[in-house]
Amino acid sequence: MKWSLQEAKQYADQPLHITKTFQLDSVFSARFPQQVLGAQPVKVDGYLTYDRGDATISVNVKTTITVPSSRSLAPVELPLDFDFTETYIGDEAHRDRYDADEVVFTVDPDESSIDLDNALVENIFEQIPSRVLTDEEKKNNVMPHGKGWAVISDEEHQKRNAKQVDPRLAKLKKLFPDQDEKH
Repeated sequence: MKWSLQEAKQYADQPLHITKTFQLDSVFSARFPQQVLGAQPVKVDGYLTYDRGDATISVNVKTTITVPSSRSLAPVELPLDFDFTETYIGDEAHRDRYDADEVVFTVDPDESSIDLDNALVENIFEQIPSRVLTDEEKKNNVMPHGKGWAVISDEEHQKRNAKQVDPRLAKLKKLFPDQDEKH
């Protein structure tokens, strides 16, 4: 769904109620093939409003996306249910109407359009946490491993290296035999 700021002007008196299901799986496959393995239909419920030259989209988004585990790359289904609001202004002078934490985009009122599909894809992508684990990885704290190697936790790494001294520094210890190790 796309609107120009001129088209959005017709919703100044009565906001446009948006209730639609979007099929965005192919968009995710094209734009984020490594990060999003699949997307179920995206259900959107919200409004497009227009006020004094600015258009605002405020919607609730519900979907489930499939992403790779950050440990094993195994597919993990990630249910999402979130809200987002974006405002589109045609005049940079309008930016002072909004707080610094509000999402505001400047668009060319004659050439650019408000693209809800693109906004959905971007906002859904932003919802993906940096750490995604399968149920088994969460339950058993399973780390990837293979023949002759294994991923270890930070805690395990610190335990293993706590008493090891760099061999290059071990000779320096002989130079100061009266020094206590605690200092």
